[in-house]
Amino acid sequence: MTNPAERLVDLLDLERIEVNIFRGRSPEESLQRVFGGQVAGQALVAAGRTTDGDRPVHSLHAYFLRPGRPGVPIVYEVERVRDGRSFTTRRVTAVQQGRTIFNLTASFHGPEEAGFEHQLPPARTVPDPEQLPTVADEVREHLGALPDALERMARRQPFDIRYVDRLRWTHEETKDADPRSAVWMRAVGPLGDDPLVHTCALTYASDMTLLDAVRIPVEPLWGPRGFDMASLDHAMWFHRPFRTDEWFLYDQESPVATGGRGLARGRIYDRGGNLLVSVVQEGLFRRLGT
Repeated sequence: MTNPAERLVDLLDLERIEVNIFRGRSPEESLQRVFGGQVAGQALVAAGRTTDGDRPVHSLHAYFLRPGRPGVPIVYEVERVRDGRSFTTRRVTAVQQGRTIFNLTASFHGPEEAGFEHQLPPARTVPDPEQLPTVADEVREHLGALPDALERMARRQPFDIRYVDRLRWTHEETKDADPRSAVWMRAVGPLGDDPLVHTCALTYASDMTLLDAVRIPVEPLWGPRGFDMASLDHAMWFHRPFRTDEWFLYDQESPVATGGRGLARGRIYDRGGNLLVSVVQEGLFRRLGT
């Protein structure tokens, strides 16, 4: 059986149906809508496939416009906005059943020698991932066993995720909690050596836990939910090369939540504390039943 990491690579391997048009699979899942990280990752693959490949992605800015339907293919139309001496720009529109569901603009740039470099240190010291339980193990410890639906999801999960702070299960535990969260992550298997695949896989992963920081002061991350949430937009800046099948720390915080929207920002570090990627996302939050 193909392992989840191989399935992720296959999911990101789009079919080219015209020079600037690609088609991506959308697996049939027991979800109300297609996972946003999947759409963002596939759109970035489409953008990268129309470049020479000698300039890595340095930033992307995207909007989630409509929920995608699981099981229905998504077509990605790429506009070659600019091929300059230093930068390459692509705009991607994701279409499903004749409706635009997602827009992305990506910029590619070859690293240059600037003569200086700086970085703020990580905000806190955290345990190594090997010292932390997996999410599945934490849930099993609390519930005694994973429910069948979660067991199936755990087997399909392409990333090993380990929360730095133990999961909270009650509203008493979340009361007065800071809107912060941190997780160690890595793909559950090798992803090959194509840098674009690693960048797109990290883009996929970046949407998995970022809005947790908004929810933490409101309700437990696991168990019954009182709010529905959806990603509205997503922005990433890629600072250094990386491998997504090696451990990275995703440190996340929410500086503000108001008006039914919550802002979250994340910093992704390697094990040496080098800042690899910066991420910002806004999400829509609505109380269930309203």
